[in-house]
Amino acid sequence: MSEFSVSALPEVFVSDTSISKPVFEAVERGQIRKLGSRLYTRNLQEDPERLVRRNWYYLIAGYYPDALITDRTALENQPAADGSVFLISEKKRDIELPGLTFRPRKGPGPLDGDKPFIGGARLASIPRAYLENMRPSRARAGRIARTVSPDEIEIRLDALIRRQGEEAVNRLRDEARVIAPQLGLEKEFEAFNALVGALLGTREANVTSALGKARASGQPVDPDRIHLFEKLFGTLRETFPADRPAPQRSAEASANLAFFEAYFSNFIEGTEFSVKEAEDIVFHGVIPPERPADAHDVLGTFRIVSDLHEMSRIPKNVDEFIALLRRRHASIMEARPDKNPGSFKSRANQAGNTVFVAPDLVNGTLEKGFELLEALAEPFQRAVFMTILVSEVHPFVDGNGRMARIMMNAELVAGKQERIIIPTAYRTDYLGALKAFSHNAITTPLIRMLDYAQRYTHAIDWRTLKGAHAMLEQTQAFSEGEDAKLKVDWQKWS
Repeated sequence: MSEFSVSALPEVFVSDTSISKPVFEAVERGQIRKLGSRLYTRNLQEDPERLVRRNWYYLIAGYYPDALITDRTALENQPAADGSVFLISEKKRDIELPGLTFRPRKGPGPLDGDKPFIGGARLASIPRAYLENMRPSRARAGRIARTVSPDEIEIRLDALIRRQGEEAVNRLRDEARVIAPQLGLEKEFEAFNALVGALLGTREANVTSALGKARASGQPVDPDRIHLFEKLFGTLRETFPADRPAPQRSAEASANLAFFEAYFSNFIEGTEFSVKEAEDIVFHGVIPPERPADAHDVLGTFRIVSDLHEMSRIPKNVDEFIALLRRRHASIMEARPDKNPGSFKSRANQAGNTVFVAPDLVNGTLEKGFELLEALAEPFQRAVFMTILVSEVHPFVDGNGRMARIMMNAELVAGKQERIIIPTAYRTDYLGALKAFSHNAITTPLIRMLDYAQRYTHAIDWRTLKGAHAMLEQTQAFSEGEDAKLKVDWQKWS
C-alpha cells in the first residue's frame, strides 16, 4: 500500500480493506468523519446529504464494482427525487446513505454502447435507457418507481424532436431495434416503435401527455413558452386593471394618436424618421425615394392602427386569430417581399440571446396560447397577454414587435379602453420588462410597464398634432439611448 495521506483522499470516499486501518485512525484524530456504511469524508463541516448527493457517481463502484447505471437514473443522469439511484449488479442488497439509496437489480450486463461513467461504473446507452424505461413499474413503500412514466417518455421524445429533428429520433429508434433482442426487450421495443411513429405522425398509437397529444395531432408546441403563458395567465387573472375608457375623440384626434402610435412602434424597431418626415409620409403621401420600404412600414402600420373598424376586430377563435395575424402582417410588410408578408417563418429567429419558437411549433404554440387568452375577460388583461403571445412566438421573419403591439391595442380598442403607445424614451423599460419575463418568468414589471404606458397615453391631449407633439417633447418622449426616461409631472397633468 502506498503511503496514506488524508489530503490526497477524495472529498467523499468508500473505504476498503487496503485503507481501513489508517482511515479508522484518521477518524480517531478528527481528520475524517464517517457518513455511512464504509463511507467517509475529509470535509468536516458540510451537511452529509449535500456531500453525498454531490459525489453520488463517485460512490457507486465502491459498493458495486460491476454496476451499470440503468432505468430512470440512466435517463435523468441524477438521483431521483427520493435519492434513489438504480443499478444493474450481481449484488442484490440496497445500500442507504445520507440522502441517497443505491437500488440494484439483476439484468443483462453492459453492451458495447454502455460506456464507462464518472467514478468507474458504466452508464446505459440512451437507446437502452429508453427500452428499459418502457417497462412499467410502480412506486412501493413510499419509494419512487424504478422507471419513468409514459408521460415523461413522451415529453423527452418531444424535446429530442424539437432540439434535433426527426432524424435524431429515427436514429434512436434504429439503435434500440438492434439491441432489443440482446436485452430481451422485444416487446418493449414494439411499444417504443409505435410511440415514436405516433409522435412523427406515421402510425396510430396511444399517447397520454399533453405534449405527446399535441405532436401526434400535427400541432406540436413549445413547452417552455406554454409554461411562460400559464404563469402570465395566472398573474393576470389576479390583476385588477385600472379602468381607462378611451374618450370620444374627433377624427383628427384619433388620427393624431394613430400617427404617433405608428411612428413610435416603427422607431422602436429601428425604422427611424424625424417626426416631420413621418408626417409627410403619412399625411401627405411623400415617399422618400431613398427609403421607400421604410416609409411603407410606417404607412402600413398607420393604415391599420388608424382604422377604428379594423382595430375593433378581435378574433373569436384560433382560426380567426391566425388569419388576422397573417392579414395584418401582410399589410404592414407589403413593401418587403423578401420578408414573406403574411407568411409564418420557415427558419428559426432570435433577438440577442432570446431564441424564439421554432417554425414547426408556431401554429401549435399560438393555438395553446390563444386557449388561455380566451379565458381572460378584461381588455387590459387580454392586451398584455396578446402582446406577449405574439412577441414570444415571433411567428414572422420580421415585423413581430409591430404586430405584437397592433394586436395588443386591438384588444383595448375593442374593449373601449385607452391604447398603449411606447415612446422612444420608454424603449429601455419596455424591452427590459419583456426580457425579464422571457428569461425569468417575472410578470410584475411587464404589467406595471404597460399600465404606466397606458396611463401616459391617456394623459396626452391628442386633439391637434402640434399640441400632442409639444406634450410628447415636454415629457422627453423622443429621447434616445439606454438612459432615456419619460419625465411626467402627474400632478400638473391630473
